[in-house]
Amino acid sequence: MSSTRYPGKVLAPLAGQPMIFRQLERIQRAETLEGIVVATSTDASDDELAQLLETNGFNVVRGDLDDVLARFIKVIDQFQPETVVRLTADCPLISPKVIDQVVMRFQQGDCDYVSNTMTPTYPDGLDVEVVKASVLQEVARNTTDKDEREHVTLGVYRRPEMYRIVNVAGETDLSSFRWTVDTGGDYAFVKEIYDELYPKNPNFDLEDVMTYLKEHPERTRSTKDAIRNAALVGLDTGAMNA
Repeated sequence: MSSTRYPGKVLAPLAGQPMIFRQLERIQRAETLEGIVVATSTDASDDELAQLLETNGFNVVRGDLDDVLARFIKVIDQFQPETVVRLTADCPLISPKVIDQVVMRFQQGDCDYVSNTMTPTYPDGLDVEVVKASVLQEVARNTTDKDEREHVTLGVYRRPEMYRIVNVAGETDLSSFRWTVDTGGDYAFVKEIYDELYPKNPNFDLEDVMTYLKEHPERTRSTKDAIRNAALVGLDTGAMNA
């Protein structure tokens, strides 16, 4: 809730429900996930969010506002998963099919971390990361780096000499499209997509959004409007640049 660029964005309405609910609705359609936990902070600004989620039956774990990695470790300690799928909560157009694609690649073995972000080919806002819980625990034990505590998986993929890193690419490069919500302009775009597509088909997915944007190219939003992964700019991200 304390986002600096767009405060309160996770509760901004989309098709009559808070944005976080719409994203969770989509995540629940992924077939490879065994459970969903919302890891938010103990800061008072997130009290309303946590209460709303818990009232509606979602698992919530709260921890330090800035040490997001520590929040994930609390989730691991409480729920004991072998594998963690990380999805950031400002991506209400997340694709269940893409989630399943990345998870299934991880399930093939021979890797510690799989994502579709090392060399992006999907729209910004469809990011999926899958990592061994034991690897996150190891990073958490060994790092005091502020950036690695905040960005959760940074301590994994910037160490390709220690961990086996795999990237999942789509058939077509759609990485110039921007579907995440960091600003009011991002929200206006996503709201328009929901207003147009949700009433006709609540289960709309990546292909439906692309069809709509081909029909209405003037309404698209791209990386020209805002840089991708702006929070990581200037950081040594190792494999991220490979």
